[in-house]
Amino acid sequence: MHPPLNLLVYLLAGLAGGLLALRTGIPAAPLAGALLGAGLVSMSGRLETAQWPLGTRTLLEIGIGTVIGTGLTSTAVTELRQLWRPALLITVTLVATGLVVGLWCSRLLGIDPVVALLGAAPGGISGMSLVGAEFGVGAAVATLHAVRLITVLLVLPLMVRLVLSLQGSQSG
Repeated sequence: MHPPLNLLVYLLAGLAGGLLALRTGIPAAPLAGALLGAGLVSMSGRLETAQWPLGTRTLLEIGIGTVIGTGLTSTAVTELRQLWRPALLITVTLVATGLVVGLWCSRLLGIDPVVALLGAAPGGISGMSLVGAEFGVGAAVATLHAVRLITVLLVLPLMVRLVLSLQGSQSG
């Protein structure tokens, strides 16, 4: 298949997955659904990896950064005045845990240390996949983060509801 048609199939699969996921109500549904849609097409092995036109990835990365950046409001900065200690503690703990888990996975499971460290890093799928791409392991890192993200998006809301219901039954 010609590269532009190949890319179109991936885009349509991502669009379909994103739109279907929107109906589930899970957090970050469009991202998770698009990832699953395009990922399933890619994993089928029926198409070659999509070749993005020169500069397109850079524009998409700028777009992702812009979307994330627009969430950093003056209210968020004001809240950071009160939340800087938990933010620092959470960040240091997650980075240290990611390092330990990544090195542990590398040694115990024989995974490439770069893949294991970036896969265990506490970052979003888009950011960590882009860092992984710089090291030539973007697809593997994206896979690890996709599994983590989808699992967290499905399990964490249930756990939060469970914890809240347990707290409610204890206080009442």
